[in-house]
Amino acid sequence: MRETSNLWKRYKSQMDLEARQQIILTYAYLAKYVVDRMSMRPTAVVSYDDLVAHAIVGLIDAVEKFDPSRGIKFETYAVSRIRGAILDAVKSLDWIPRSVRASEQELRRVLVNLEAELGRPATDGEAAAAMGINVDQLSQILADVGQSAVLSLENLMAYGEEGAQLTGPSAQSNPEYDPVLAAELTERKRLLARAIESLPEREKLVISLYYQDGLTLKEIAAVLGVTESRACQLHSKAVVRLHGKLERHTELLLAAA
Repeated sequence: MRETSNLWKRYKSQMDLEARQQIILTYAYLAKYVVDRMSMRPTAVVSYDDLVAHAIVGLIDAVEKFDPSRGIKFETYAVSRIRGAILDAVKSLDWIPRSVRASEQELRRVLVNLEAELGRPATDGEAAAAMGINVDQLSQILADVGQSAVLSLENLMAYGEEGAQLTGPSAQSNPEYDPVLAAELTERKRLLARAIESLPEREKLVISLYYQDGLTLKEIAAVLGVTESRACQLHSKAVVRLHGKLERHTELLLAAA
């Protein structure tokens, strides 16, 4: 701990590049940790090594922008920066097929509308019927939008935001802190927390285990006693519901303005 503290002091006060390199090496494990926790499956466009490389870019950015005097743990700050770097890189590739994006949007709309009509979250059978498909086809859609759902939830709670502990440090700990933006993020946090509470119990548990406890989908599957693919579907459905709820809230605000 003291050695790391000395490295930070040498780098930040003296711009010692050797100390900077040692800091990066010390925390290099965070790059793989974040990639693994995000459960973003490699594709023909972006490989696992690509994801780790983008994560390292985020780590370096975190090292350069971190202020030890703020009294927060570097690991907490860095995880948010690393997530942001990965998501920015993946979004720039636009690797999610349009058909998958369209399916997610339709499912989001159906789930929100059904919940408004029924006064409770829709079942798989009800959602499938509203989309004119069967439950097996709905399961395939959930599998296909899995990656999109991960990105959507990360985008809901921007890195550097407290986000009901779904992401990293609070806005106040961000060197780029903006009071107006912080107020907006606080309200979004409140809305998201309320939306999470309204989820079906299993989906709420998946969200808690994945984002708060840091379990992988494979580990969550073991906890729930289901297959990893089923855990992925539950996660995807929960995220789509959350995204739809916040999107509907924004639409109502705009309509009332």
